[in-house]
This record gives sequence, C-alpha cells and structure tokens, in this order.
Amino acid sequence: MADTDTTSLLLPKLRFIKFKVKDSVARLTLDHAPYNLLTVPMMREMALVLEALAGRNEIKCVVMDSAQPVFSSGISREDSKTEHIFQTLDAFNSVFQAIGECAKPLIVVVDGQAIGTGCELVAFADLIVATPRAQFAQPEVKVGVFPPFASVMLPAMIGPKRAYEMILTGQPMSGVEARERGFVNRLVPENELQSAVDEIVERIIQLSGPVLEMTKMVIASTQGLPLKQAIKRSQDIYLNQLMMLEDAQEGVRAVFENRRPVWRNK
Repeated sequence: MADTDTTSLLLPKLRFIKFKVKDSVARLTLDHAPYNLLTVPMMREMALVLEALAGRNEIKCVVMDSAQPVFSSGISREDSKTEHIFQTLDAFNSVFQAIGECAKPLIVVVDGQAIGTGCELVAFADLIVATPRAQFAQPEVKVGVFPPFASVMLPAMIGPKRAYEMILTGQPMSGVEARERGFVNRLVPENELQSAVDEIVERIIQLSGPVLEMTKMVIASTQGLPLKQAIKRSQDIYLNQLMMLEDAQEGVRAVFENRRPVWRNK
C-alpha cells in the first residue's frame, strides 16, 4: 500500500521529527540530533502531528521511535532555565494532552536512553517495546527539581516503593528491570526489535479502527474509578456507542456466519 498523503493532515514543514503514514500506521520518529533534546519547538511539532490524527479512522495505531542512538535525553538546558520553564511545561503539557486525546493505540519503541522528560514521554505510551540496552531514568532530583509527570504516573505503573526509589535517588532503571517491573511490555534483543514491533502492529491493523479507539477510551477513562462506577461507564459505552458502529455489527454477523469480518472502519 502506498504512503498516505500526509499533506491532507495540514501539517507545517517538520524540523525535529519525521512523520509518515503507511498501511494504516502513523510513524512518528524523533530526529533532533544528537540526543533528541525536547525543545519547545520540537514538542510543538509532536503535539501538532498527534492532534492531526483525530478523526482519521483509516489510521489504526501510532508508532513512536527515535532516529538517534538515544530515545531522548529530556529537556534542553536552555528550555530548563527559570525564565523559560513556563513555556517548556506548557509545550510538554500540549504533548501530554495530545497523547491523552489520541484515540489511536500508541506504541513507543526504545533502544537507548530515555532520560528525564524523555522517560516521562515513554510512560505515556499504551505499549512499550524495548531492548536490553534501553535505560530509563528520572534524575531531576540531582539538579534540585522533581519530575512533575513521573511523580504522578510512575507510582501507578511500577508501584509506589519503586517509584520513590527511582525518583528520589535518580538512579536509572535498565531495560531488564523495566520489563520486570511492568513498565515495558516487551523486551527483545536488538536484532529482533523491528520484527517484534512489526508483529504487534500487524495484529492491531487487522482490527477495526473505531473499535480500537473505543476500547482504548474505555480502558483510559475507567482507570482509578470505583469498580461499580467503572463497570457502569464501560457498559454505557458498549451499549450506546460501540453497538452503533457498523464494524461492531459486522463483527457479530461474521461470528454467526462463521467467516472473517470485513471492516469498513465505521
């Protein structure tokens, strides 16, 4: 299948990331040599690309990776200065919000260091595929600050005690440790990384785009709710939104007709 014409997404010329859409997959590659420092302009580009995917039912997942040896070394020194920090947090908030509102499953691929805000960016993923040479760290405490997003997110992801240790000491977590602690979904050798990502992507793109989006929405919107409230919300979405989709109805028909469903992504 040919690449989708990304000009239809109304994107400006991108300087710090690469972006393409092919075979129902949007691929966002960090490419700010040499360390993928997250500058304000770079984060603005990331947010714009993610926001542009809204309503594109033909795009079924997003893969985020790096063209550099590291995934990201975090915020640049210049953007960490006191006089710039408000703009910096605002830019990262725009990325955080864009990821939160992106209904497509987000797969992040890490084959190197993800440090500081780079590690926080990884934590926003739905699925994380990494190699043993991946390294995750929140060293902010060493320079007199704390990681505002990781302090909230990591306790739920790896447990409070491990989050305290990681954030309060600033010590890195290896790819192996990240897999053991449930931060990483899959840990694979470097020479098997691409095939592992391709396998996950292939499984996802065989499914209905709108059904995937609705499923992700339920998982995301019910976390932290009391069980009774969470179940009620899930059932409401199932009955009043999911069953209105053509693909949901097609899936039920296919089961009774003993055939593979033919998705229309509607």
